[in-house]
Amino acid sequence: MTVTTQEQQRIREERLVELVDQQGRTLGRSSVHEAHSDGGLLHRAFSVMLVDGRDRVLLQQRSSAKLRFPTRWTNSCCGHPWPGESVVAAARVRLREELGVEVADLSEAGAFVYRAPDTEQGYVEHEYDHVLIGRFEGEPGAVDPSEVRALRWTPLAEVLATLDGGGHADFTPWFPQVAGATRDFLAAR
Repeated sequence: MTVTTQEQQRIREERLVELVDQQGRTLGRSSVHEAHSDGGLLHRAFSVMLVDGRDRVLLQQRSSAKLRFPTRWTNSCCGHPWPGESVVAAARVRLREELGVEVADLSEAGAFVYRAPDTEQGYVEHEYDHVLIGRFEGEPGAVDPSEVRALRWTPLAEVLATLDGGGHADFTPWFPQVAGATRDFLAAR
């Protein structure tokens, strides 16, 4: 049985996420849809940045089917852990689902809280976002077109120069902080 993009979106919206406070402490749970509706409920999320040996980062252009910030460029992969699930375990699953990628090591490069309304779509992102960095060489395998419109490897220095020059409009609202955390993580190694 083939699942349509609309059915995939409905299923994703019914998933449970972990509600948290400003320090990342668990408060409860809600559906993805509830967490992103009205004013937005603060919930746990992750953003993965894949980096190759030449310090290029794998950028993802979000599918036009995405309910929040469609067609914007962002980090390699992002998502939400189930309540009680480890962020790294959830990120590994999403990397397989979205990109067909296996990454042996994912390192946490920090976390931040942000709130960003998507006025065009009528939703709000309000997340305690864990930034995870993984090493990956090559090209992703089985890319999910309901999640990903396009991919490109770009030098991190070029990405940061674009953001520093005010080029935020093509990117998701959380991406500048993810790119900055990636820069800081790579500089500290």
